[in-house]
Amino acid sequence: MLVVAKFGGSSVANATQFKKVKDIVLSNDSNNARNAVVISALGKKEKGDSKITDLLYLLHAHLKYNVPYTNIYDMIKERFGKVKSELNLTLDLDKEFNDLEKLLTKDIKEDFLVSRGEYITSKLMAEYLGYGFVDAADVIKFNYDGTVNYELTYELIEKAYLENGKIIVPGFYGAYPNGSIKTFSRGGSDITGAIVSAALKATYYENWTDVSGILMTDPRIIKEAKAIKEITYAELRELSYMGASVLHEHTVFPVQKANIPIKILNTNSPLDPGTIIREDCTDKEQIITGIAGKKLFTSFTITKKQEVNKLSVIQSALNVFAKFNITVEHIPSSIDSFSVVVPSSDVANNLYDVVTVLKANPDIQDVHIDDDISLIAVVGRNMVDKPGMSGRIFGTIGSNNINIKMIDQGSSELNIIVGISEDDYIKTLNAIYHEFVG
Repeated sequence: MLVVAKFGGSSVANATQFKKVKDIVLSNDSNNARNAVVISALGKKEKGDSKITDLLYLLHAHLKYNVPYTNIYDMIKERFGKVKSELNLTLDLDKEFNDLEKLLTKDIKEDFLVSRGEYITSKLMAEYLGYGFVDAADVIKFNYDGTVNYELTYELIEKAYLENGKIIVPGFYGAYPNGSIKTFSRGGSDITGAIVSAALKATYYENWTDVSGILMTDPRIIKEAKAIKEITYAELRELSYMGASVLHEHTVFPVQKANIPIKILNTNSPLDPGTIIREDCTDKEQIITGIAGKKLFTSFTITKKQEVNKLSVIQSALNVFAKFNITVEHIPSSIDSFSVVVPSSDVANNLYDVVTVLKANPDIQDVHIDDDISLIAVVGRNMVDKPGMSGRIFGTIGSNNINIKMIDQGSSELNIIVGISEDDYIKTLNAIYHEFVG
């Protein structure tokens, strides 16, 4: 068995967290199978503190605009130095920072500078665990168009693992063919962990963070939100699409393709079961898997003339939205009308232009605008086996005096989406959660 474990910034925020990581990696609960570890940069060590990555971005901005940066640079050095001294490590940080300091000009590449957070954190962790350090720039390879060269990357990771036996790989970055550093978007260490897992054909990909799994809904709204036991990749995509902050959106592709389950676990409570993400789940207890939502949508309800073919009008309308580069989220329809739901931000500056072009179509009788739409998705693979689920959801919303403006449900019943007013968003989320979870 081989387990790839990725530890986020909160898991490596200070020396105390380093010790927790070591206990987890070297524990017997996985038969010491955590032979490949992916590390993020030092995160916040306490509330109000700064992540190392944030400080590095700030440092780059100061360099770019010729603003004094010494205090920021010293803060970064101090954070790493404290971890080293408290863990009695021997890594030559003076050399690391002296080499970096020579490059601190306004021309330094942002990707290179911010990647040093993961780079130095991983070097410290490699020494602390006694693992071989593998620079992500040597194994995570990008094409010049910014896509990952998976074939070469997998080959290099496998080779590095065979040479070292146990490896630490920094997350968040890789390199172009010419060797220059390229980062993923923020949260990209999740992607690194998934890539390493796929390359090594891992049994599991563990993603260690500061929460005990994926929560069923937004804990900022429902503080008692429970953790999800099991979730499929399809359900995860639906929840992520509807705004749930779970994993970086590109994380699942490498592991899903290789059929490798993901475990979301808590570094501060390692015995908690967490959440497991896999292609197929056996748990039938949870009727719904999760509830997620997004605010700020605008609905264009388009009524066609009765004698006109609806499909041609829909195609014509979608061409208009495409012309204005507007993202179309949903298209619920009835016999003579259909609605096109779009992010309000996409039409903030051109709403009336879009309406004017739509109304110029002789086959369109009317266009009605509603810019007060929030969407809430109820997601669950087990809903299809429960008769009356839609009625129960709509009944719950109605009994709370909430008006439903839109309904969108696929034939698979993996998710049911309702549109309500912005003012009813929190009320609706609470009503649905407490109806099905208690």
